[in-house]
Amino acid sequence: MALENRLKEHRARLGINQADMGKLAGVSRQTISLIERGDYSPSVTLALKLAKICQVTVEDIFTYTEDGEDE
Repeated sequence: MALENRLKEHRARLGINQADMGKLAGVSRQTISLIERGDYSPSVTLALKLAKICQVTVEDIFTYTEDGEDE
C-alpha cells in the first residue's frame, strides 16, 4: 500500500518553503520534508490542515493505492 502525495507541488504553487509550511501546519520543517518524500504518513488531522492551507481537498494532495492496484 502506498500513500502518494503532491504536497510539494501545492507548496510551490503557494510560494512557501518547507519551514513556513510547517509553521502554518504546526509541525516541523522535517515533518513536511518526510511527508513530501513519502517517508511519513500524516495523521488525518494534519492531512486536513495541509489541505486547508493549500485551499484544496485532501484528495488533491494525497492518493492512496493498494498494492497491485493500477492507476
